[in-house]
Amino acid sequence: MSLKGIIFDFDGLILDTELPGFIAWKEIFDRYQVPFTFQHWHKAIGTGPSAYDPAIDLCSQVMESLNPDEIRQNQLRRAYEILEKTSALPGVLDVIEDAKKAGIKMAVASSSPRDWVINHLTRLELVSVFDFILTAEDVLNVKPQPDLFQLALKKLGISASEAVVFEDSPNGIKAARAAGIFVIVVPNEITKSMDTSEADRQIGSFEEITLSQLIRDFETSQ
Repeated sequence: MSLKGIIFDFDGLILDTELPGFIAWKEIFDRYQVPFTFQHWHKAIGTGPSAYDPAIDLCSQVMESLNPDEIRQNQLRRAYEILEKTSALPGVLDVIEDAKKAGIKMAVASSSPRDWVINHLTRLELVSVFDFILTAEDVLNVKPQPDLFQLALKKLGISASEAVVFEDSPNGIKAARAAGIFVIVVPNEITKSMDTSEADRQIGSFEEITLSQLIRDFETSQ
């Protein structure tokens, strides 16, 4: 079976938004002298706010009236400030460029809001590279449910056996496996301490793999 499509997660995979996101939340929690650790942030990675909402968590621990929507907006603004000059993660642009040249279809499948994903992809000049960009607004259930990946397959017009998913988190891995897709995990500074053993393969960064190697690995896995 030949490789016909690649589906990329976004946060922590194309751009390291995980660490800036953590820093922004920690700064807010610190103002109220409430602890916020990697373990807290792990609960939110690779999924939507229904799994863990730091704003609600903070409001429940502070003995004063706080607006969770306002807190979320403050966190987003601070995260944007940190990310404004951040480049794509090492090697990922090479894989994307080579796949585009080879005529392999590509999609982004992210549990994050569409504005967040599109704004960052626009800054990185990557919006036009992908055939489809799918986000939380496109499905009823985000990761770890398989809806995003199933929709990506449908949009790309390929089967699960013709695709590879790149992920960075356990929730993303679970979603890809539930969709029946071969998944390669590329952990970042935050997710490398999480259990990603369910992935079919793990690499330290995109610099460790070329498109030709990816195709060979995919074909031998079938």
